[in-house]
Amino acid sequence: MKFLLFTFVGVVHLFSLNSGKVIYKNDISQRTFQEVKEEIAHYGDVAKAIINLAVYGIARNRSYERLALLVDTVGPRPSGSKSLEKAIQIMYQNLQEDGLENVHLEPVKIPHWERGEESAVMLEPRIHKIAILGLGSSIGTPPEGITAEVLVVTSFEELQRRAPEARGKIVVYNQPYVNYSKTVQYRVQGAVEAAKVGALASLIRPHTGIQEYQDGVPKIPTACITVEDAEMMSRMASRGNRIVIQLKMGAKKYPDVDSFNTVAEIIGSKYPEQVVLVSGHLDSWDVGQGAMDDGGGAFISWEALSLIKDLGLRPKRTLRLVLWTAEEQGGIGGFQYYQLHKANISNYSLVMESDQGTFLPSGLQFTGSEKARAIMEEVMSLLQPVNITQVFRAGEGTDINFWIQAGVPGASLLDDLYKYFSFHHSHGDTMTVMDPKQMNVAAAVWAVVSYVIADMEEMLPRS
Repeated sequence: MKFLLFTFVGVVHLFSLNSGKVIYKNDISQRTFQEVKEEIAHYGDVAKAIINLAVYGIARNRSYERLALLVDTVGPRPSGSKSLEKAIQIMYQNLQEDGLENVHLEPVKIPHWERGEESAVMLEPRIHKIAILGLGSSIGTPPEGITAEVLVVTSFEELQRRAPEARGKIVVYNQPYVNYSKTVQYRVQGAVEAAKVGALASLIRPHTGIQEYQDGVPKIPTACITVEDAEMMSRMASRGNRIVIQLKMGAKKYPDVDSFNTVAEIIGSKYPEQVVLVSGHLDSWDVGQGAMDDGGGAFISWEALSLIKDLGLRPKRTLRLVLWTAEEQGGIGGFQYYQLHKANISNYSLVMESDQGTFLPSGLQFTGSEKARAIMEEVMSLLQPVNITQVFRAGEGTDINFWIQAGVPGASLLDDLYKYFSFHHSHGDTMTVMDPKQMNVAAAVWAVVSYVIADMEEMLPRS
């Protein structure tokens, strides 16, 4: 899932949105905001039809059942694996059979890393088997493993203060959880910071995910451990106990392999060259089933197009579904898509990615101009029948952030992040976490927003 987070600096209002003055400063449009509000209000019946079909009608539970079939058939889908490529081919066929248009695969070169056999045992002050998961792209240990004393720290700052103690040791980060964007840095940079002070390996808490090495800094093995073991070792260290761990990791990186972003569309009736993009990523980590991260996001994105098609709707601009490959490796599929399509950036009205779970949504996160935000707030008011109308800041997604950074409005689904991060990148990410009724509502939100923005007469205004 998420690799980096955005913060949005609001744009100062150039006028009162309710003043009746023109909504675009550069005179692209002479419509007042009141006229835009009235246009959006006319989509009330369409929004109710989408909601009824998704939540109460014959399409209810469809996204859940489709997802269950895929993950039970294929299992986890790590970058470079045969299971990911099998999933891509299955989805390519599914989208064609669903009657969507312009279904195709766009080639992407992606990394291939496998964790291999791995284990960790505490030898002192007592024998204790430690559950570990190697971090993505980590190197392995020598066959005999690494046996070394442990240094427990709670922050990078503490590591720097105690740098002389770290040489020749295994650094254990028992960092407190603050929020994802801050805490994930220990996963991404922990090995590099430990290597800089001479450590032999590093361990973080609590979940696996991608990590990055740095040119000029020795590469050391790195893995995640449980919160329980990290806290136990912290207590032991505070008592002055000498802690020794034997770490064995068979992790190995292989040459990049061929993969694909999977694309399908409902072609626009009036402005087919203009695009509203909805997306989720099809790859996952190699533990659990990848049902939550990000099977749910991928499948409500497919469901959004299915609902619109089933109702016989065709928006003015093209609705494009993209199922990303290799998101977990840092947005590889998203970046290559951006490089391929950025020449048409002026034609992208909105980019959307669902990659924070598909539990009961709290609302929509949005990044864009204040004028565009005002429009999104009106669109979200159409979802009053399911009581999900809030628009939050910081719309983002690893695969769409390239577009957002370039000025395209971006949106993401916001729901129960506490539940999400309880299963994130862990063995617990299975269909058991998913709730069909909550997926129905998430799909309805996704479909209403994407359809209305795609069908409005004008694109969302930019800063």
